[in-house]
Amino acid sequence: MSTVALDQIPAPHDTSTLTLVDQLVQWARRRIDERVFRPGMRMPSIRKLALDKRVSRFTVVEAYERLVAQGYLDSRRGSGFYVRERTAGPQAGDAGARAEVEPVQNRIDVVWLLRNMLHTVSPEKGPGLGYLPGRWLDGELITGALRALGRQAGAQMLGYGTAQGFLPLRRQLQTRFEEIEIGAAPEQIVLVSGVTQAIDLISRIYVKPGDTVIVGDPAWFQMFGRFASQGARLVGMPYTPAGPDLDALEALVQTWRPKMLVINSVLQNPTGTSLSAAQAFRILQLAQQYDFMVVEDDIYGDLCPPSYPATRLASLDQLKRVIFLGSFSKTLAANLRVGYVACAPEIAQAITDQKMLVGMTTPELNERVLYKVLTEGQYRRHVERLRGRLDGVRDKTARMLERAGMRLFTMPAAGMFLWADTGVDADALAAAAHEAGFLLTPGSLFSPQQSPSTWMRFNVANCGDPALAGLLAGYLESAARRLTVADA
Repeated sequence: MSTVALDQIPAPHDTSTLTLVDQLVQWARRRIDERVFRPGMRMPSIRKLALDKRVSRFTVVEAYERLVAQGYLDSRRGSGFYVRERTAGPQAGDAGARAEVEPVQNRIDVVWLLRNMLHTVSPEKGPGLGYLPGRWLDGELITGALRALGRQAGAQMLGYGTAQGFLPLRRQLQTRFEEIEIGAAPEQIVLVSGVTQAIDLISRIYVKPGDTVIVGDPAWFQMFGRFASQGARLVGMPYTPAGPDLDALEALVQTWRPKMLVINSVLQNPTGTSLSAAQAFRILQLAQQYDFMVVEDDIYGDLCPPSYPATRLASLDQLKRVIFLGSFSKTLAANLRVGYVACAPEIAQAITDQKMLVGMTTPELNERVLYKVLTEGQYRRHVERLRGRLDGVRDKTARMLERAGMRLFTMPAAGMFLWADTGVDADALAAAAHEAGFLLTPGSLFSPQQSPSTWMRFNVANCGDPALAGLLAGYLESAARRLTVADA
């Protein structure tokens, strides 16, 4: 059972209109609503919270009793207070019935991170974020392209654009794909608002209730909810330090006969592993033998040096069975929502039709900006600089995590993520770090079943705050002491 950790937490905001009890209730409710304190977690003991907050035990008891009455906590005699699984509908004791009822949480829950990622003060406080800090990116690439577009006639910006996306950009992507040995004509390429929309469109077209979708375990968490909302059965494929466990994959496809497999071939999120040629061939053989589609997400591909030993499935399959996805949000700007889907012509047509049904066209202005950036000749050098900066901090971050007492899954030679075993409940560690102002990403979010985990993903570009090392080491040392006392 997880326990809410309170190391280094700040006191509630002072206000002349709230009593100490009100402040404690407000503090706890906010963290429960944001799912920092998650269902089933044990709240701090009355004595500990009184000491940490410098209030009387009576104040804590009164606050906890109010939270029980309001439906936020359960009281268990002889055990303590626990965060309650909330049900839909207004809670007794709320200041007025809520106009918006809280939805029942299903097991595919990524709300904790998505709600809190925008609260991070600076990237250095966000080791769990999935993007690079703004100071690493080149804003002039974007503003220069915008200025160039501003000098053109404005009438061409006023229409819907084309459903499949800005044709010159699709032709430019065709040239880029040739560099990685993927043949795709412009009519095989559909522009989308990032990989998230691509997954959404593919799931709407090809996944029906009861279909099995194989995903990594661990893997990018945001797609889990999308497939689950279509009624799919998500089955996790385990990973080894050398990449996906293909013997396990074969057993899974024999048992479940999946509709599709979704995979990062290059710099997998979160493990940082990449496919070898032999692994890629075997995956395609299984896809052919058991007749399932492969969705290949290459969003981290530009962070991979040309000399890095990695194989893309689409380069071997040539888009017969593979749907190839990518985006520029990781290397240019998180809010430049331009991604692509490259696939067989009939699939491209189906995706284009679905795209029009759910959102008409994607913003052509963004696509024109990206086209300018890619054709001005500076993007390649920009990406090389990013790779160099990541190389400069990856080993340093790895050593810091190991000194804190963590074990790395593997040591990738490229990319932005390290996957580390903390040895403790990663949810509780993330909750404690959040209270200290850091956003961490617990391993449970990367599991399709949200299984409890001791693993955690770290973005090496966002681990530069000196206080982070002390926080992690202190928490793990404290956990080790508690374990020693318990064993004694």
